[in-house]
Amino acid sequence: MLNTITSPSVLSQLSIHSRHGRECVSPCFSLQQRNNSTSPKIKVDLDSSTGVAVLRMQSPPVNSLSLDFLTEFCINLEKLEMDRSCRGLIITSTLSKVFSAGLDIMEMYGKSPERCGEFWKAVQEMWLKLYGSNMATIAAINGSSPAGGCLMSIGCDYRIMADNPRYSIGLNETQLGIVAPFWFKDTLVNTVGNRAAELSLELGLLYSAPDALKIGLVDQLVPEDQVLSTAQDTMSKWLAVPDHARQITKSMMRKQTIDKLLSNREADITNFVSFITKDSIQRSLRMYLEMLKSRKA
Repeated sequence: MLNTITSPSVLSQLSIHSRHGRECVSPCFSLQQRNNSTSPKIKVDLDSSTGVAVLRMQSPPVNSLSLDFLTEFCINLEKLEMDRSCRGLIITSTLSKVFSAGLDIMEMYGKSPERCGEFWKAVQEMWLKLYGSNMATIAAINGSSPAGGCLMSIGCDYRIMADNPRYSIGLNETQLGIVAPFWFKDTLVNTVGNRAAELSLELGLLYSAPDALKIGLVDQLVPEDQVLSTAQDTMSKWLAVPDHARQITKSMMRKQTIDKLLSNREADITNFVSFITKDSIQRSLRMYLEMLKSRKA
């Protein structure tokens, strides 16, 4: 599933370039600052009159997908799924300029194989619950959304992004010498088609908001201050469709992709753990962390 395709030092790159020559300071892995706060990383507001929940990611500085974050995300998703009054879900961020910067590098550096496996299982679980949700789901993308953030976005039924060329979205794993897992690939193919997905994945492209719209990676661009309100307006159109018809159709479209991961879930975890615990990859992650610290200094 995963293997290095360039020298280990490639993980130390922070700045990468899209095919349009823009510099994108948006790494595949993000660094979540550690603190002892027990504040919730997820805030959910359910409007019982409309049946629409808004899930706000609020884990500074960049909504990194840590094990704690993913666990809290999945618990909230499961609660909403079981609540019969909830028919639609909007996912957005409370943070300025970022939706989610992707997987938390600290979950992969210096951790035991068991911990890495637990983390990857949580990443799988997030995608399975979101991609297979019975709820109508809309990503209200109010900032950049690389790598794991992009996966979360394309796991939704519809994507509305802030019309800001400085914000980027994409699965940029190959820029850091990493191969995106097959289920990342399958989700992207289902979203933008095979050829666009092939170019995107092989080159590790991060698309500006306008370019993301052109290839169908997002469905709509709106002014930044209208992302959430537009998502709420759009949700009413999705909920105008009878739930059973929409849900069965969604399952029909996505079942094969979901079943493929379910059938290979343990092997996928084993492959990830084998890759991420290699000495060469751990050295690369250490170099990456050291560069992040030096830049902050």
